[in-house]
Amino acid sequence: MTSVLYDAPGPRAKRRNVVLSVIFFVLLALLMWFIWQIMDDKGQLKGALWKPFTESEAWTTYLLPGLSDTLKAAAMAMVIALPLGALFGISRLSDHRWVRVPAGAVVEFFRAIPVLLLMLFANEFYDRWTNVSSEQRPLYAVVTGLVLYNASVLAEVVRAGILSLPRGQTEAAYAVGLRKGQTMTSILLPQAVTAMLPAIVSQLVVIVKDTALGGVMIGFTELLNTRSTLAAAYGNVIPSFIVVAVIYIALNFILTSFASWLEKRLRRSKKSTGAVLGKDEVEELNAAKVGGTFGTGGGGTI
Repeated sequence: MTSVLYDAPGPRAKRRNVVLSVIFFVLLALLMWFIWQIMDDKGQLKGALWKPFTESEAWTTYLLPGLSDTLKAAAMAMVIALPLGALFGISRLSDHRWVRVPAGAVVEFFRAIPVLLLMLFANEFYDRWTNVSSEQRPLYAVVTGLVLYNASVLAEVVRAGILSLPRGQTEAAYAVGLRKGQTMTSILLPQAVTAMLPAIVSQLVVIVKDTALGGVMIGFTELLNTRSTLAAAYGNVIPSFIVVAVIYIALNFILTSFASWLEKRLRRSKKSTGAVLGKDEVEELNAAKVGGTFGTGGGGTI
């Protein structure tokens, strides 16, 4: 049996896959055991090092405030970067050169600069030329750097998502009298959302993780920064890294799970998503139409 993308594995291939899977899990178990032994030899599994995480003080004094600042900076950056990226992505598709060229220059400029450098520049800008307080300056600098970089990346995601749609969609919209703005907002963007969603979510995950750069370089009190303070207080460097890593994994898992749920919901709705119907779905729709034609009662047509 052959699928569209690959040949279905035969008996020999299935046995090979089972053997490779067993080897992989054995090697993974050996690696975990090796790491466990090293941590045990270095005394990193002592209960005294992990005990602070079972008490409220470590969370209320260090981890939760850091997590709160991380989520605050990430949320602000997402709320600003998403519409800004969509605006610049659409502007790069404009027929007007005076709109298209400046938008392209801005996107390419900020996309080429490392986000850490943008944070440092923003921190110096707020320090020298604004009245932002020293307490709020790291937050503003982190959000500014994240917005400038990620908005430019999201602009390219939006542009690529729109260009990936069949050209017939645009031509059909023009044929029924829609203007370009109406075509973009009513036809192209709603269909491109589903295709763009995985890339957009990946960039949102990057935003959450990149907040740690502000803690390392400009003193922003995010999760990784407060972890170092916690480790200095309790002397548990490795356990604190592990706990913070688990928190980041949980945050990103929640974000990607929500995005997967949203994508499935959009595809199920079949409304302006640009989803391509399969053969079975087309047959069901045709059967429903035929049934509706013959089941209209006395006034139906045959």
